[in-house]
Amino acid sequence: MILITGAAGKTGKAVVKALAADGIAVRALVRNPQHVGALQMLGAAQVVVGSFEDADALGRAANGVQAIYHICPNVSRNEVAYARAVVAAAKAHGVDRFVYHSVLHPQIEAMPHHFAKMQTEDLLFASGFDLTVLQPTAYMQNILGAWRGIIVDGVFRVPYPVATRISLVDLEDVAAAAALVLTKPGHGGATYELAGTEPLSQSAVAATIAATLERPVQAAAQPVEEWEARASAGGMGEYERQTLAAMFRYYGDHGLIGNSNTLAWLLGRPPHDLAHFLRRVGVRGVDG
Repeated sequence: MILITGAAGKTGKAVVKALAADGIAVRALVRNPQHVGALQMLGAAQVVVGSFEDADALGRAANGVQAIYHICPNVSRNEVAYARAVVAAAKAHGVDRFVYHSVLHPQIEAMPHHFAKMQTEDLLFASGFDLTVLQPTAYMQNILGAWRGIIVDGVFRVPYPVATRISLVDLEDVAAAAALVLTKPGHGGATYELAGTEPLSQSAVAATIAATLERPVQAAAQPVEEWEARASAGGMGEYERQTLAAMFRYYGDHGLIGNSNTLAWLLGRPPHDLAHFLRRVGVRGVDG
């Protein structure tokens, strides 16, 4: 049995699905009981409902599992505290194998949620686990957040310059890599950067979208301040909004540059390129 924490998000669901497809028994930890049915449909054998602040729920989740894949909620101000709570539950129940879902280049202090993952890695390195750290870059799936503008206006809007270069990865490949390191020997003590593409400018991303959909698509830069105003109007909290804005500003200045060799080695095949991902989701995107 493998425990997936933070299982209700898109990453957790993808990892649950990948493990279940391999016939691995999965226990999922979720905060909201409304997610139980969806995770069971993806193949979770058991679902524990409880928060990271609930030591009893964490204990029930960790009891009897052989490994933990820990995913913190996205852009959480409690990244380190939640990891510390999961570590305590793991140790209390004798779980030695631990895989942590980190991020590409967590050492960058200018992106607070990245740096929180670096602090969490530090905590985990000192915890004595048979530890593997996965550091994925930005997901190709994030493009779907701009899909309405792509379809309606033919514009791929991003909150940084269109020349900004970012390496992308398909979440399906990340989930496959997670399933592999959780179930195959030889990955303890490793930290793996997971990038699927070379650094792509946003203009190049738009061109690939256009070629896949066979319609004109252009990239357009949206001022970060305009993005912040829309995020605030949509109800995003101040910490999350400021943290993501800091990330976008860093992207605009430096990009996010990764290398796909490690992921190709892990998977035993080339990672999915952007065109492959877009072909897989394109019809659904056009239909809305």
